[in-house]
Amino acid sequence: MVIDIKSMGYVRVASTDLAAWQLFAEKVLGLAAGRGPTEGNLYYRIDEVSARLIVFPSDVDELSATGWELADHAALQDAREHLSKAGVAFEEGTAEELAERRVQELVRFRDPFDNVFELFHGITYESRPVVTPYAAKFVTGIQGMGHIVVPVSDDVEALRFYRDVLGFALRDSMSMPGEFVGKPAGSKIWLRFLGVNPRHHSLAFLPMPNASKCVHIMLEVDKLDDVGRALERVRKYKAPLSATLGRHMNDEMVSFYVKSPAGFDIEFGCEGLQVDENRWVARESTAVSYWGHVFGGH
Repeated sequence: MVIDIKSMGYVRVASTDLAAWQLFAEKVLGLAAGRGPTEGNLYYRIDEVSARLIVFPSDVDELSATGWELADHAALQDAREHLSKAGVAFEEGTAEELAERRVQELVRFRDPFDNVFELFHGITYESRPVVTPYAAKFVTGIQGMGHIVVPVSDDVEALRFYRDVLGFALRDSMSMPGEFVGKPAGSKIWLRFLGVNPRHHSLAFLPMPNASKCVHIMLEVDKLDDVGRALERVRKYKAPLSATLGRHMNDEMVSFYVKSPAGFDIEFGCEGLQVDENRWVARESTAVSYWGHVFGGH
């Protein structure tokens, strides 16, 4: 038995500068401002779910937690039993935390690299249609909010944990020279891309720890024009471009990367690959992208 995660549900970000996030989320990314129970927090919608991105005041800038959606109480109870058998310590969400996230139940645990994961069910959704500032439509549904890439210190242990303990399926791999992260010359480190639904990957990891506890978060829109318009807003608002427009090999996403106020990147793209989970074959890609994606933004 593995945990039956359906999709990436939400992300929570700690911030020392909420005004910077407000400008970035609304003017650059074009997310819809939502409402929430905690005064002073920022809540953002991209679909019918009450909040997919929550930014709260803190003395640090980092990814605080990623929420993963399960079907119902029975699935979460199975997850509790599975985590216990796997020796993973977890804690129950408090009444205040459930109200803040607007979910019925959640459990929280840390992976072996101090990344915080929350498993939940019963999130609220709104009767009001989402109207984003620039009329972009985000690709969510059964594919969830998008994908996230987390930093790890051991790629072998990371694959074991996410695949064998959490139940993610390996979708693609890419190797990099080990010397990039201080390993001996001639050695390899592995980036792994893992999925739980038709989105090519919902979770990936890079064996290179960083202070913001996140490499990037990907948001997908349904039209190339909306990617282009977002890229123009990056220039207009002088947001730091991390990678130029390009098309990835593994998930075929046409996207660019922009640095968030928390220090990690947001990948903003379209045309992401959807896979048949029962017929997919995991392979090793030989490059990051077919074209573009010049990191450093030039």
